[in-house]
Amino acid sequence: MSENREKIQEEIKKQGDLVRKLKSAKESKEKIDVEVKKLLALKAQVAEEDESASGTGQKFMLKTPKGTRDYNPQQMALRQGVLDKIVAVFKKHGAESIDTPVFERKEVLTGKYGEDSKLIYDLKDQGGEILSLRYDLTVPLARYLAMSKISSIKRYHIAKVYRRDNPAMTRGRYREFYQCDFDIAGTYDQMLPDAECVKVVSEILSGLDIGDYVIKLNHRLLLDGMFEACGVPADKFRSICSAVDKLDKSPWADVKREMMEEKGLDETTADQIGEYVQLAGGQELVEKLLQDPKLSAVKSAVSGLEQMRKLLTYCEVLGLTNEIKFDLSLARGLDYYTGVIYEAVLTGVPEISTNGGEMEPVTLGSVAGGGRYDNLVGMFDPRGKQVPCVGVSIGVERIFSLLEAKQAAEGIKIRTTDVEVYVASAHKGLHGQRLKVITELWDGGIKSEHSYKENPKLLVQLQHCEEQGIPLALILGDSELKRGVVKLREVTTRKEEEISRENIAEELSRRLSLLKN
Repeated sequence: MSENREKIQEEIKKQGDLVRKLKSAKESKEKIDVEVKKLLALKAQVAEEDESASGTGQKFMLKTPKGTRDYNPQQMALRQGVLDKIVAVFKKHGAESIDTPVFERKEVLTGKYGEDSKLIYDLKDQGGEILSLRYDLTVPLARYLAMSKISSIKRYHIAKVYRRDNPAMTRGRYREFYQCDFDIAGTYDQMLPDAECVKVVSEILSGLDIGDYVIKLNHRLLLDGMFEACGVPADKFRSICSAVDKLDKSPWADVKREMMEEKGLDETTADQIGEYVQLAGGQELVEKLLQDPKLSAVKSAVSGLEQMRKLLTYCEVLGLTNEIKFDLSLARGLDYYTGVIYEAVLTGVPEISTNGGEMEPVTLGSVAGGGRYDNLVGMFDPRGKQVPCVGVSIGVERIFSLLEAKQAAEGIKIRTTDVEVYVASAHKGLHGQRLKVITELWDGGIKSEHSYKENPKLLVQLQHCEEQGIPLALILGDSELKRGVVKLREVTTRKEEEISRENIAEELSRRLSLLKN
């Protein structure tokens, strides 16, 4: 690294510390923007130096882009196991899968996410189209339904999305991450699809065994009615909603300050909102709010409360009473929500043992969220045809982070392959026989592998089986092959027996079936 580059890197570190300090001190946006601009200019200098150096034989800086990461085989095995469980629940509820492009025309995404629209990644013009990386899987679904003229579908979609956010890697917050979505589109009776979405979230979180959780429920009509009853101007509903949405991370005092100083609300109005958004409960709260003189005078609030009453009744029938909570602080700031909104959070804060043996709390925030969005498809349809939709998204990256931390703390090792049989040779000159046997196993659908050395040591082969958790080893030897048999070894018990070389794939399939049962 050149002296100049080292100097710039040091300046970047200092400037980054300054920006973080200003943000934590809640300095003015103008002041922060000035310092951020200086930081970006310094980073641009490093990028220019790297570009000019790339042709001179200097080494690249080997790191992943900010907010992204690589995954090793252990991590991928864990992730795949989680995804398999999630997909199993989606399929159990009758969902079918779709896929959409990783980027969309920018106009498709613009204006759908409220204040979060600034987090969309724009791409340079490539061939005449202005494109952006998808921010979520919901807007692409709405575009797909309108374009394909589909009026009903129950679909799931698991894919990567992109957000130009400030990452918090240890809490599962990235710029590139997976979403697992389940959505029901179509015109159905009120709250039946909505209740099933709550059930899907409950089944997934219970099946993953990540601890106690609560699924918070609210209604966008109730929120809008509440804002109206408190005197919030209609053109400020969405921005105030975005402020309320921060209550899961910030105390009410900070949210109130934002409403007044940044959103322009007077203190009386903010205090009235504060009285409502700190309420939570069940059916009894719905009945209490229906008697509230301010809310009962607003049509949208009454409609939202009546729908919540029906949703909570259905959730009770589905056996979800202990997992749900009607919570007026839940806002979800995305602009496209029109009805019920959901968010699942872990209630028992998990603790992970650190290297020093101390227990450290893990904060993850929301692990699932979603809601009803009845008007989104109509934004894309040439005739404005509406397709009512409701859906949920599982926050798998946060779940992965929690499970990875638990796995590391408990020293758990996950198998990274599905190999069932290892074909080994006891001495030299048997690589040809190994190839014949393993071909029969592969043709018989048995997951198998062998050494890529012609004459490997038997001990090394058996150690490989133990390290990789391979349950069975076939050991070939000259004398056994002459008698038409091979040795079968159970790797964990080290128990060995001779089995017939003939129809070996069928025999191993039978034994593997018994092991699984």
